[in-house]
Amino acid sequence: MLSDYITTVLAAGWVSLQLAFVALVLAVVLGLLGALCKLSGSRALRIVVGMYTTLVRGVPDLVLMLLVFYSLPALLNQGLEAMGSDLFIEFSPFAAGCATLGIIFGAYMTETFRGALIGVPHGQVEAAHAYGLGRVHTFRRIVLPQMIRLALPGFTNNWLVLVKATALVSLLGLQDIMFRARGAAEATGKPFTFYLIAGGFYLAITLISLLVLMWVGRRYAAGHRELTR
Repeated sequence: MLSDYITTVLAAGWVSLQLAFVALVLAVVLGLLGALCKLSGSRALRIVVGMYTTLVRGVPDLVLMLLVFYSLPALLNQGLEAMGSDLFIEFSPFAAGCATLGIIFGAYMTETFRGALIGVPHGQVEAAHAYGLGRVHTFRRIVLPQMIRLALPGFTNNWLVLVKATALVSLLGLQDIMFRARGAAEATGKPFTFYLIAGGFYLAITLISLLVLMWVGRRYAAGHRELTR
């Protein structure tokens, strides 16, 4: 009986991982675009992205999640009703969780990538242009590898926090590992056992992530060490 509950809880870990990876992709895209906008020559873009990062980092994650899941659909439905439309908008917990976490950590990734881009020597970019490389090739071959190396510590921290933040989506009804752990704890009267299993799952993801990202860091740092000798 207990083993069945344990299996059910651990099986829901796949939902948590899917949520984390989809949110990460969105966060990376928003972060890279935000960093480029902050470093662009457009004052309007810098102001808009600055407002975005300030607002998102200043409001608690759970509040933003509840706004996206409950308030935003209600607001959209009121607008559709006022226009005489019969459409009804409702977000799934998974979609709302992915969108909210992606937007939240996109703000943090913006600052991480911005700092990394600033750290890339501008002289190397000018040299690449002098050799006839276009902007896309310069970014892909010169800027991106160095940006990854410089951004990796901040990226690692953001990813680990994002993984733990997925537990908040269980409050929206998503049947992730925390939702299943809470249900199993209430059904069996063994909260310590099942919350410990959930905690162990997140710890395992953290350890695996650290090992993988440390390997990536060593790989990107190898060329840098050769150049600095």
